[in-house]
Amino acid sequence: MNSNITQSDTRPILSVNGLSKRFPIKRGLFGGARKYLHAVDDVSFDLGRKETLGIVGESGCGKSTTARMVVRLSRPTSGRIDFAGSDITNLSPSEMRPHRSDLQFVFQDPYSSLNQRMRAADIVAEPIVNFTKLRGSDLRDRLAWLFDRVGLRQDMMHRFPHEFSGGQRQRLGIARALAVNPSVIVADEPVSALDVSVQAQVINLMMDLQEEFDLTYLFIAHDLAVVQHISHRVAVMYLGKIVEIADRDSLFSDPQHPYTEALLDSVPIPDPDMRRESVALSGEVPSPINPPSGCRFHTRCPFAFDRCRHEIPVMRQVKPNHSVACHLREPQS
Repeated sequence: MNSNITQSDTRPILSVNGLSKRFPIKRGLFGGARKYLHAVDDVSFDLGRKETLGIVGESGCGKSTTARMVVRLSRPTSGRIDFAGSDITNLSPSEMRPHRSDLQFVFQDPYSSLNQRMRAADIVAEPIVNFTKLRGSDLRDRLAWLFDRVGLRQDMMHRFPHEFSGGQRQRLGIARALAVNPSVIVADEPVSALDVSVQAQVINLMMDLQEEFDLTYLFIAHDLAVVQHISHRVAVMYLGKIVEIADRDSLFSDPQHPYTEALLDSVPIPDPDMRRESVALSGEVPSPINPPSGCRFHTRCPFAFDRCRHEIPVMRQVKPNHSVACHLREPQS
């Protein structure tokens, strides 16, 4: 069993409400008004125990910033994060420490996220030493079990990270996250740097570990095929906002937001006899320093009308377990 958290399975283990992050931009030589990069803007979602919520979107949409705020590697500008019934939004590092073992992170780059001067066993042992009292033979037994569980041989324990392949390094990162029996693992594009064949192996490993240890995942990715394979629900982000969130099957079979439709159109269909209507996008993604008014997608949306340019759409449920922020899906006056 993982973690010491006691909580009803019917309540979210993680709730994010109105989460925003602005990064100040340096003024020019001649001063001027202070500008901000709006990385994440009013993001809300719940994550149920033993569930995988995939967050997908183009590069720069705010996925990774959201992930880092959830585990408090970055402080939110505004909003609230509740983890296992506790508000962790503004906790200091020392106040956050009791939650660290239950809320772990897997980084995108399996090379730079590992200390190149430490041996593999020491990398995995570090959180165990920091958060538990395991020492000596008990610690060695735990390390051997972890290496075996993520598909690494025990004779690899004394190697340095550069002696591992990319897939093996990511398995090492997963073992480090798993070491302290977390309840939730936030994975920030954990397979994007890996070859396609290795991606499948790592994703299947994560799914096996979830089943075995009742893990909950917040899974960040830009690859829709990966998200479809591992996720129970999917949230789609565009320019700092969630525009659609739904059960996986509902989102992939019946997307409600034009941006989601465009993302799905970009995925090749293996069956040449299958056809689907295409949503053509025009223009470039606007700057998060000066995001568009109204719906942020209206500058590229082929269906945009006047209301889209002036009024921010609210997230509303359009069918069971499927919500979208789009004026096209709202009753028109």
